Amino acid sequence: MNLISSFSFRKTIAIGLAAAALWLQPSAAADRTIKIGGMGAKSGILSPFGDNSEAAMRAASSLINRAGGVRLGDGTRARIEIEYRDDRCDAELGVETLGSYAEGDWLAVVGTTCSSVLKPVFESLQQRAGDANDKGHKIPIFADVAMRKGLAGLSDWAFRNIPDEIEMYDALWVWMKKQNGELKTIYGGVEENFVHSNQTWYNIIKERAAANGFEVKGEAQWLVDDVDFVDRVKELASVNADIVVISAHPFTACGVLKEMERQNYNPPAIIGLTSLTTPQLLETCGKQASGMIVPTSFAPINDIARAAAAATAQFAGYADLHSMAAWENIYAIKQVIESEAVMARADTVQEDREKIRRGLQKLTTMDGLLGPIARNQTGESTKDFVFVEANTTGWKVLDDDGVIKK
Repeated sequence: MNLISSFSFRKTIAIGLAAAALWLQPSAAADRTIKIGGMGAKSGILSPFGDNSEAAMRAASSLINRAGGVRLGDGTRARIEIEYRDDRCDAELGVETLGSYAEGDWLAVVGTTCSSVLKPVFESLQQRAGDANDKGHKIPIFADVAMRKGLAGLSDWAFRNIPDEIEMYDALWVWMKKQNGELKTIYGGVEENFVHSNQTWYNIIKERAAANGFEVKGEAQWLVDDVDFVDRVKELASVNADIVVISAHPFTACGVLKEMERQNYNPPAIIGLTSLTTPQLLETCGKQASGMIVPTSFAPINDIARAAAAATAQFAGYADLHSMAAWENIYAIKQVIESEAVMARADTVQEDREKIRRGLQKLTTMDGLLGPIARNQTGESTKDFVFVEANTTGWKVLDDDGVIKK
């Protein structure tokens, strides 16, 4: 498949170089402001997720503003203003945070980190647009990180830009069987009390492995705030499976990988959770993670993706499949603001929110960093992805044919 997917080579080069060059251009004047809120974990062990999403949102908005801003319905050019609030991965605080944006003059929201927060946040929205009897919040929210499947269907105001992990791991197990036919058995390690780690292992990775003919021998379990993995690694080693799956996030995954090194346990293959494909993991335990294979919907494999990663780094953030979804969401919101003739005036806030909601609902495709992203009527995305392998210098794309189109 074409490495640059459906983007033309010339367009991709031009956009990537233009994005990098825009840092040197003076900011354009704007008569009005488009206020976009962000929300996610900015404190505690999950804070890197919120930090990275915020950085990506600010980077994308900065590039847009430096290029002249967003065209409004009357021809005025407006700047995007970003504010990012900490919901601490707490459901009650998440609902409260969305409510505070809805009560203000914010036109849209991007977030949040945790599925356990996103579900009640979506449930706090008006379920069906135009229902006068439903007093739920009427503000569009475009999710960027929380991975639990199917949540966008909870409200007409809810949208997500999340890859389909069922497709990703189904394809990965097919690829593993083709590339490593001698590997037959699997044992997992899972962060038992983190929704993404738990549900992806039990409902997706484990099931798709079995469906593709692998023997799944069980799983070792730990908690997201654990720091001692001696017994868990002894359990992994005692099973002696051909493939170890680590369904966890960087903070505990690195603890497990370092303990595996200490115990001199080296399984033939290690598969990781999608969320592990971040530069942060390699900075923390790149040596121990070397050789781990993971599917991901972002890798800096073309000029526009590299430019987005560089811009996000300028705001002290890591570019990964989660934060780059926030980047893509900002550009999608810009697109519908321009196509739906949003006015961004003090007296048009609710009308503008409705225009953005309607515009996002009408999208059948949006620009993505690996290629066009398909949108469906339930507010979900279908995203391209690649398989990558960790090494001490970065993530290496394993599929020589490039992006896997879905």
